[in-house]
Amino acid sequence: MEHQEYNARRFIWANGLQAIGDEIVAAKTLLPWLFTSAGVPSFFAGLLVPVRESGSLLPQAALSPWVSSKPSRKKVWLIGSWGQAASAVGVAVCAATLRGVALGIGVIACLAALSIFRAICSISGKDVQGRTVEKGRRGLITGRATALAGAFTLAIGLAMMLLPGEPPRWIIVALLAFGASTWALASLVFAGVREPVAELGSAAASDEQEGWLKATWNLVSQDKQLRSFLIVRSMMLVTALSTPYIVILAQQNGANLSSLGAFIIASGGASLLGGRISGIWSDRSSKLTMALAAAFASTVIVVLLVCADVASPRVNAIAMPVGFFAINLAHTTIRVSRKTYLVDMADGERRTLITGASNTVMGIILLVVGALSSAAATVSTQAALIVLAALGAAGVVGAWNLKDVNKDVNKDV
Repeated sequence: MEHQEYNARRFIWANGLQAIGDEIVAAKTLLPWLFTSAGVPSFFAGLLVPVRESGSLLPQAALSPWVSSKPSRKKVWLIGSWGQAASAVGVAVCAATLRGVALGIGVIACLAALSIFRAICSISGKDVQGRTVEKGRRGLITGRATALAGAFTLAIGLAMMLLPGEPPRWIIVALLAFGASTWALASLVFAGVREPVAELGSAAASDEQEGWLKATWNLVSQDKQLRSFLIVRSMMLVTALSTPYIVILAQQNGANLSSLGAFIIASGGASLLGGRISGIWSDRSSKLTMALAAAFASTVIVVLLVCADVASPRVNAIAMPVGFFAINLAHTTIRVSRKTYLVDMADGERRTLITGASNTVMGIILLVVGALSSAAATVSTQAALIVLAALGAAGVVGAWNLKDVNKDVNKDV
């Protein structure tokens, strides 16, 4: 492939900058903190993660035919990145000017828009990467971008920890504005990618004729490898959904994880440590990397449950923060490895269609699994974590049995 080294550097910085924005304008850390400090009802806080995650997954099958119809997928990616920047600016404006219910409505609306633009970047970005970077290097690029974001996020978290008492409102607004700027900077970097013009095949036209919903159903029902991947990916939700319950368990057992800086440090540190290593492992075998990360996550959950039950408050004060970090580390590894697997399992135009279809299906599955874990949480926090640990254990077996899409890659690349 031409210009591979040049494009790889652009991918690392553009994706890294976007990941920094994701870590700052985060539905699991900064935005809940903002809602609590501004008197927003807890109902709106409960909407943050579902809107953020499912909102970026559900539209992808509907968007895929439109993306596939464009000869330059890079330009589509730029639309998505600028849209995320504008949406994040909207969040910052709401944070600076609104309070209570009005702030909740404004932020949720902006977050929904951000998620849709993120979906556009997700579909087009994988396609551009697949056509500009060869197998054996894609996981490393994703990992380095994740590590870059982790380093910046860790620095921000450490700075937050140095602030005396509660951070003033203007600091949160400034952080949100900085997050918006990272998407704008990412657009400037990605604009320099040297992209070969995509050939417009028959699949996109077929999707437009028969409708994206039917096309998605046909793709999933006829592709056994894709179905297997989706089943395994649903089991990998163990890391995405368990983190809030670990925070609750930690609070119940005396660990102080309520600090905004501590949350940001844990997330950034996991990205920094896990990004580069998981990228290298994913290029060797993305399916085994997923399996090992799921096994690690399930084991950590079980250890934390045992500690909560039998250990002293002093031990739990150490074990819970360490466990929170460990689950974030496993989540980083799973994200890098599953993205690498998805990009490597298909070529050309089919990659775009598979990306959109799989992410839309996962948006639905995320809502279902999230509802099930929430139902278990009505019994107890421990019950929800037990369900998720069992899900992760099943994911180990499923990932192990996936087709190895890396077996034809030169391991010395």
